[in-house]
Amino acid sequence: MEPVEISRNLNETLNLTAKQTSNNNKVDKANILVIGGAGYIGSVLIRKLLSRGYGVRVLDKLIYENGSSISNLIEEKSFSFIYGDFGNDEILGEALENVTDVVLLAALVGDPICKKYPELARKTNVENPIKLIEKMNGRRISKLIFTSTCSNYGLRKDDTPANEESELNPQSLYAETKIATERYILENLNRFDFSPTILRLSTAFGVSARMRFDLTISEFTKELAMGKDLIVYDENTWRPYCNVSDISDAIIRVLESPEQKVFGQVFNVGANSNNYTKKMILDLIGKHVKQARIEYRKGGFDARNYRVSFDKLKEVLEFEPRISAEDSITQVANAIENNLFADVDHRKNLYGNYEIRNANYTNL
Repeated sequence: MEPVEISRNLNETLNLTAKQTSNNNKVDKANILVIGGAGYIGSVLIRKLLSRGYGVRVLDKLIYENGSSISNLIEEKSFSFIYGDFGNDEILGEALENVTDVVLLAALVGDPICKKYPELARKTNVENPIKLIEKMNGRRISKLIFTSTCSNYGLRKDDTPANEESELNPQSLYAETKIATERYILENLNRFDFSPTILRLSTAFGVSARMRFDLTISEFTKELAMGKDLIVYDENTWRPYCNVSDISDAIIRVLESPEQKVFGQVFNVGANSNNYTKKMILDLIGKHVKQARIEYRKGGFDARNYRVSFDKLKEVLEFEPRISAEDSITQVANAIENNLFADVDHRKNLYGNYEIRNANYTNL
């Protein structure tokens, strides 16, 4: 795939749109709509928002039968839940009523699930977000946070960390769809009466109420802590990682930042210290899981290899993740060894983005 460039020379657009994004006519009480709030990141984020006194509404289709991740919040006075697809006009209109900000987490997330359901991936990751953005105008909404991915950088020519202005080189349908929506947002900034921000997230790790064990750090830790043999391809390829709690805090930082700092901006979300090769991750796991049996092979199907710079996040928003990969490895290994995820092999789809079992969703 050819590298993709997205222009970020936004000074003229920022000036044109400044008067549209003023807070003079915004709703006073902060009520956050989190689309996809029952997912891996969302179920952490919404609890943090509630603890900070925000009103929270979740719109989620529960495509992985993951309603249990938020069921204990139903009696919270500041929490409400709407079941449904955000591509449905009626449901989306209801969800947008009287909210001040929108966080869009909902997507088909990851290369395997997008490859398995390509048409649904394009609809969920591109068509529905554009529909949402169009419907947000005129509703006195302050901010939109669109969660994208560092996978957009794909395959780098060298180990130089990619910053927000680096060329994009997607290696999967998942990254292609995220780039398409990014492009739509950045090319239409002067049409919005709200402030959009794009967050390119590192590969997530850490514990969540909707736990995922199909992501590198947690997957490797789980397999080895359970005493299984692990085959690892291309162990010297780089990835950036970030804990779900830190990702949630970064989203909150954008919500609470002045609009002039975040309007039309793209931020990589992660920490420079959490750029790792697979081999480096396995070395960390080996410190906490004894007798790990690992076989290294070459020629895996995933061509991605990229390091990422998070200097902009630190300098502009004064935000830096605090949880290291090793911190989380210790916690996940301990949880596995103490049978907190004893059902992981029997309820595989609950713990990863493998299959969509909701026929009403896949047939949309």
